[in-house]
Amino acid sequence: MESSRVLENRSGENAGGLGFNFDNTYARLPDYFHARLGPVPVRQPRMVVLNRSLAESLGMNADELAGEDGAWVLSGSRIPQGAEPLAQAYAGHQFGSFTMLGDGRAILLGEHITPDGRRFDIQLKGSGQTPFSRLGDGRAALGPMLREYIISEAMHALGIPTSRSLAVVATGEPVFRETVLAGAVLTRVSASHIRVGTFEYVARRGGPEGVGALADYTLARHYPDVSASDNPGLALLHAVMERQASLVARWLGVGFIHGVMNTDNMALSGETIDYGPCAFMDAYDPATVFSSIDQSGRYAFGNQPNMAQWNLARLAETLLPILHPEQGKAIAVAEEAVKSFPDRFRRHWLAIMRAKLGLLTEEEDDLSLAQALLQCMHETRADYTLTFRDLSAEAPSDPPWLRSAAFREWHARWQARLARQAMPMAASRELMRWSNPAVIPRNHRVEEALDAAVERGDLGVMERLLDVLASPYEESPRSADYRDPAPPSDRPYRTFCGT
Repeated sequence: MESSRVLENRSGENAGGLGFNFDNTYARLPDYFHARLGPVPVRQPRMVVLNRSLAESLGMNADELAGEDGAWVLSGSRIPQGAEPLAQAYAGHQFGSFTMLGDGRAILLGEHITPDGRRFDIQLKGSGQTPFSRLGDGRAALGPMLREYIISEAMHALGIPTSRSLAVVATGEPVFRETVLAGAVLTRVSASHIRVGTFEYVARRGGPEGVGALADYTLARHYPDVSASDNPGLALLHAVMERQASLVARWLGVGFIHGVMNTDNMALSGETIDYGPCAFMDAYDPATVFSSIDQSGRYAFGNQPNMAQWNLARLAETLLPILHPEQGKAIAVAEEAVKSFPDRFRRHWLAIMRAKLGLLTEEEDDLSLAQALLQCMHETRADYTLTFRDLSAEAPSDPPWLRSAAFREWHARWQARLARQAMPMAASRELMRWSNPAVIPRNHRVEEALDAAVERGDLGVMERLLDVLASPYEESPRSADYRDPAPPSDRPYRTFCGT
């Protein structure tokens, strides 16, 4: 086939000095798991931004990656030694409707092994059409790729499991959307790209045997400690549910809204993946939605735990044939497991809220205390990030939203709760300072950086933003201008998918 010929002609020693070390286990799975083909070359690749610290942590040669060879490889125009490029097949429930999907604009180059033995997918996003592109062009625009770079690196700095961005390379080619945009390719690094949607696809293409093979592969790759379980399918379901409960609780802890929690965007590794119409909440409101395509609020801030459970129910459905040989018993086992998710989530979320409130011990009323604060914040339109940071301060400021009678009542209740702890108040303050970020990727600051980079070719604004976001729990003079939300506006903030 043509893709094989192209790969042969584009491989070479020039790509070998970049430091890639591939061992491609996913490529060894049955053929229906993927389509083997290479990325589509581009005309004039140019490195826009390289994540040098990530490159070095992966054991790669950052200096070489920053040069011409790096731009050619990370644009998809040259294949590094050891890579086995492929587009992964998967399905997904998108806003509740099932669709057969696949990597329509991404190519998995392979799995890179770090010097200390860690395994990471290296994927090119925006790398051209694949058999799964449907009517899409397979390309990506510079703005959305830089956006993923900014937000994913901010999430990493916040301590939230996430895919990361190694580089963004300009292609020198136009991308046609509502207007003509500059094209780009993002290099995504993740523990894997196995999704709930991967299991949905394999359940329909490979049947019980395929599901069993994928379950064994996923357990070996991400959950080796339970891979020898008597019921591997159930062990996988419980392990994935635990990581997802923790992940979504962490999202809520920093006010993050994913925006498109379709089953094809839920990674079984427990990482945040796919930064399309995501954003961070300013004023606290559980109904907050930024995505232009989420008209019903399906993926609103406060609904994210419910949607995680919904997605996990779809995963459980695919695992039924390997949960128990009798369908009725398999369904009962799956239902019992999925019903445990709310308690799992509540446990993780309450642990996060205790830390945010400086609670070093556990009391039965802590859930009510946290919920009462959120209710006060909702009623007064208090900024989510600033409110918790103000509570962390030894000499807090006195913003208007903290002056309500309801808040004063809550504050007295909180102080009484802190007084019942044997540990000194300094210990609570320290915990709060490292649990409540001083800065997040404020939406207006992200847009400011993207406008400067895309419209004016000025990367300095983005670089300064990234520098501040790299230390989100520290307050310094350089971060002062990045802490506040945008001035009030009659125009609601909206985010869009990169396609």
